[in-house]
Amino acid sequence: MNFSQTRDYLFSLRNKGSTFGIDRMATFVETLGRPDTAYPIIHIAGTNGKGSTAAMLEQIFRSAGYKTGLFTSPHLVFLGERIQVNRTPISPETITSLIGDLDIHAKAIAGEGDENHPTFFEFMAAMAMVHFKREAVDIAIIETGLGGRLDATNVVDPLISVITSIGLDHTNILGDTLEQIAREKAGIIKQNRPVVIGRVPDSIADDFTKIAAEKNATVISVQQKFGDELEDYPLTNLYGTFQRWNAATAVTTCQHLERRFPGILEISNFALQQVDWPGRWQRIMLPCGRNIILDATHNPEGAQFFEENLEILEQELGQKPWIIAGTLGDFRAEYLIPVAAKHARALYFLEPKQPRAATFDDLQKYIPEASKVPVENSFIEQLFPEKEICSIGQPGDTIVVTGSIYLLGEVLERLTGVEKETGAALQDLI
Repeated sequence: MNFSQTRDYLFSLRNKGSTFGIDRMATFVETLGRPDTAYPIIHIAGTNGKGSTAAMLEQIFRSAGYKTGLFTSPHLVFLGERIQVNRTPISPETITSLIGDLDIHAKAIAGEGDENHPTFFEFMAAMAMVHFKREAVDIAIIETGLGGRLDATNVVDPLISVITSIGLDHTNILGDTLEQIAREKAGIIKQNRPVVIGRVPDSIADDFTKIAAEKNATVISVQQKFGDELEDYPLTNLYGTFQRWNAATAVTTCQHLERRFPGILEISNFALQQVDWPGRWQRIMLPCGRNIILDATHNPEGAQFFEENLEILEQELGQKPWIIAGTLGDFRAEYLIPVAAKHARALYFLEPKQPRAATFDDLQKYIPEASKVPVENSFIEQLFPEKEICSIGQPGDTIVVTGSIYLLGEVLERLTGVEKETGAALQDLI
């Protein structure tokens, strides 16, 4: 089987395993010999910031000389981005080889029923665990896919758990209140294992404290260590106030692990200036003279951070940027589009190539009635007709692309000319 066939097989698993929970994944890793127990793990959940915090922690540990494993989702362009060792994505050849090994166990688990067959995300998580064991990593940073309590990654017994933030997202699965969502995220808190809590409302912090007490888990509060205002520390090269909080969360985690991993605190200031995390206020200067900023924004909290960044950007530019936006789902458009309309010189709508993409009509209805921003429904081939080419504006202009991370992946494909896994295949369905 070649990589193209392997990829098609993996994405076909999105339709397998209709049961939401971790029992199937627990069985899967048991049959694989519990590869996740071969190395210490930092397990990260949160509505926003978990990917950035994972990238920061990876950079810190790697800068201190430790061999790192990093598991995140989704990917932007290449499937292997999800599983990295020392920030090197797993190769197509290794994915193909591992799928052959894992599939024997998956089919044995499934028997005659699809409901027992590991899903696409479960396969990816299990593949990461096996790959990290074979590569003999010193530390693995593993990000949850959705929620925490019932997420496939929650079979691990981590050295420490991290919850970065709590906001409204995936409300159809996790609940439609902050308290309900917090309880789902708190599901990664383990018996007798410490948990680092990022910036969250006081009432949510109290809930976490109570849940942790029931599990004899020590709570390490980022806000208690740094206060409500971060002032000058810690700093990171990732843009935005919220990234400073993610950096504070990463540093707080390292403070607790310094005895186990000497050198991580000493190198943290340097490492936080070297973090590479695409799609989070990522700047790309094109040969055609346009400055492209890619920023994934997919929930109310994210829209708030996005507006903060846009206000700073307008001050830097002395004018409003052009904005391209597209989302998955009506809920996300409701919060993002008013912000984009307020700060855009002109607004271009795109529909991501995804079944759940918000339509042009969905996006249009959230433009405030009083708004006078020019709006155009467009297609990605029009806005990015060739590699490294953008048709919007003039040389020297700034174009912000925001909304779904899947849309950002499509834009990156056009800009780089690198073929990606397109359409429905990109989505992680439970």
